[in-house]
Amino acid sequence: MQADEAAIVATLDTKYQAAVKANDAAGMAAILADDFILVTGRGKAFTKQDLLEQARTKATIYEKQDELEQKVRLYGNTAVVTALLWEKGVADGKPFDKKLWFSDTYVKTPAGWKYVFGQASLALPE
Repeated sequence: MQADEAAIVATLDTKYQAAVKANDAAGMAAILADDFILVTGRGKAFTKQDLLEQARTKATIYEKQDELEQKVRLYGNTAVVTALLWEKGVADGKPFDKKLWFSDTYVKTPAGWKYVFGQASLALPE
């Protein structure tokens, strides 16, 4: 049972990264909790609405948004995904190519697993 739930969350997190890469606001909205928060390594916080607006306006065009390593840990109705992410693309006209670590927290709700909190590291050194 727990392995099945971990596989569901792993698949959901991979699906979320694919939605980000495609600037698929509807796909992202289906996974994000309404009160979602992302905190970056630079200390900036983003809400669900912030991320959906970025996707709608295509503020970033991704060539890569790929999880290179992924580990899911379950704690009852909470799951924490830790992954190494490779991002490559163009943001505000400037190219970027970086790897960073992130932790995504999911909570099992009556509507299924929802992504409630994310925290991203600074870009890793080359």
